Amino acid sequence: MNRTLSQRRLGPFEVSALGFGCMNVSHAYGNPPPPDEAAKLLEVAFDEGINFFDTAALYGFGANEQLLGNNLLKQHRSKIILASKGGMAGVDGKRVINGRPEAIRKNCEDSLRNLKTDVIDLYYLHRWDKQVPIEESVGAMADLVTAGKVRTLGLSEVSASTIARAHATHPITAVQTEYSIWTRNPEIAVLDKCRELGIAFVAFSPVARGFLGGKLKDVSTLDPKDIRRGMPRFYPENYPRNLEVLDQLLEVAKEENCSIAQLSLAWLLNKGEDIIPIPGTTKVSHLKDNIGSINLKLSTQSLARIDEILGAAPIIGERYNEATQNEIDTETF
Repeated sequence: MNRTLSQRRLGPFEVSALGFGCMNVSHAYGNPPPPDEAAKLLEVAFDEGINFFDTAALYGFGANEQLLGNNLLKQHRSKIILASKGGMAGVDGKRVINGRPEAIRKNCEDSLRNLKTDVIDLYYLHRWDKQVPIEESVGAMADLVTAGKVRTLGLSEVSASTIARAHATHPITAVQTEYSIWTRNPEIAVLDKCRELGIAFVAFSPVARGFLGGKLKDVSTLDPKDIRRGMPRFYPENYPRNLEVLDQLLEVAKEENCSIAQLSLAWLLNKGEDIIPIPGTTKVSHLKDNIGSINLKLSTQSLARIDEILGAAPIIGERYNEATQNEIDTETF
């Protein structure tokens, strides 16, 4: 590792203030980069000081975990805080949410094999299966801690009440939910509950799935397989109106002499030392730009201006389509 970045506390671990969300090097946003290019990108992230890498059984239906296991972790496992997720995985080519204990055990065993490691530092329930009591799913995950297969537990996309129930079953180290300038749902109750219980908050999609990168102006250019095509905020009837918000945020970034991605990440980092954003990218240039946000201190005026912009022109569209929205357990505006 050539650089040392500012650190934040994640349960028993010290992690870089920005982690790396590994999903899009294998999954979701159209054609991913070739594995050798993806492996090089992860190595650059590590060399730049990132030591917290986030993957999941779902990503590439195991391919993302295999990418890490065959490359980055093979060289640097002892220096990396590794997060993965179960309870949602690929089954016969389809995404399946299954929180039953036997499914969680299988997901974990598969992940350990793909990652080529004996233990996962932070293991999330990727989605709460509402057909299974949260206590039952977390209880199965607690057994994995007892067995030495995972070190700590996390939850993804859950409400404050579910966090409390889960934490009463076994201590929860981290909660992961989408959080950015254009998705502020965690501010309703989840952040407060995490702080009450001493749980770190991991912010995924902190650059709003590329929206806050400032380059995506025409959604018709998205790959046919890109998951954003099925997200209402990116629908052709909504996206032009959201671009009006983007244009105003670009002016704030210009005043701060930073990129809009840096503005977005610095905004999150400013929200509290317990918040750890995990932006993902497929480009080294974007990776280095993201890292530049860590030491960026936004002015009080810029922070107020961001709130003013979003207050006057709220983002149009839900985070997910109706079917997917019904799968998650989070507070909504």
